[in-house]
Amino acid sequence: MSENSKNKARVIAYYLPQFHPVPENDEWWGKGFTEWRNVGKAKPLFKGHYQPRVPADLGYYDLRVPETRKAQADLAKEHGIEGFCYWHYWFGNGKRLLERPFNEVLASGEPDFPFCLAWANESWKGFAHGLKNRNMLIEQLYPGVEDYTAHFYTVLQAFKDDRYIQVDGKPLFVIYLPLAHPEVKTFMECWRKLAKENGLKGIYFVGQTNGINNSADEVLEAGVDAVITTRLIAFFNKRNIQQKLKSRLNRLFKSVPLVYSYKTMAKYFLDDEDRRENIIPSIIPGWDHTPRSGVEGLVISNTTPEFFEEHASRAIDMVKEKDPQKRIVFLKSWNEWAEGNYIEPDLKWGMQYLQALKRAITNGD
Repeated sequence: MSENSKNKARVIAYYLPQFHPVPENDEWWGKGFTEWRNVGKAKPLFKGHYQPRVPADLGYYDLRVPETRKAQADLAKEHGIEGFCYWHYWFGNGKRLLERPFNEVLASGEPDFPFCLAWANESWKGFAHGLKNRNMLIEQLYPGVEDYTAHFYTVLQAFKDDRYIQVDGKPLFVIYLPLAHPEVKTFMECWRKLAKENGLKGIYFVGQTNGINNSADEVLEAGVDAVITTRLIAFFNKRNIQQKLKSRLNRLFKSVPLVYSYKTMAKYFLDDEDRRENIIPSIIPGWDHTPRSGVEGLVISNTTPEFFEEHASRAIDMVKEKDPQKRIVFLKSWNEWAEGNYIEPDLKWGMQYLQALKRAITNGD
């Protein structure tokens, strides 16, 4: 067990490995593209809209640079984060994307900071990733056991690394969409069998739900060991007719995206079910998808470190009575800059969000 897991909470941060050029991004968006291009060209779309977001201490980094990766890990560790959960892209038939940063972390042994993987088992379509069309960029496939076996052996070295985050002695592996395809069950059965054959105690599979499309219990029925609840848009089910109409009219006639305050939306980020041993709450510092999608995006406005600290403290309080191994809280996210969903320092707030998180983790210890 890591040192942090003895605390009130094991805070694990989702980590986007996108910030380096790859041939596919060159083809889809132009030579040298990374998400920094969307971040840098973003514009305010209404009065008080915080755009563009400008990184501070770490700058417009390139994740091929080891010093950048170490600086990120040092910042995270200093502020109470147990480890990074790297988004992992395996589209089937051996096709991977954005794997270089994590591969270099694994091969080099640096930074010496815990990690786990989250399989982003979702097709990429143009609109969701910043293009004006909805064309398929790359499709998520489930080719069968031979492919699942190849996938397992590709990540086995990571599972056996001393830095890999475990629960009950099993490597923690997140599946973004456990209900996306019936084959996901076969995938998990295959991996559990291969884990035992390769000297592991098993795999601690964690699914995810947004609380709208599927309940936590429905995701658990898919065969995962635990569920991360990411209720970013749970407020949508609570909106009254006037709120819905106002948002629609603003978008149609004023070219204003969906905008709701953090204070309003954060009320619904957590739920009493998050106290259950096999439910993992999420903490959300903010959201603004407009750098990718313009007026079609969602903006959480009036975000502040103080509101975030209050939200994070509530989440941490909900897990403190659980088994120490399962006092897990996921931070969404460490560095999703084009979604306004990050905790790295920016020019407006500096280190204040990280400091707020550290206080939430350590207060009362």
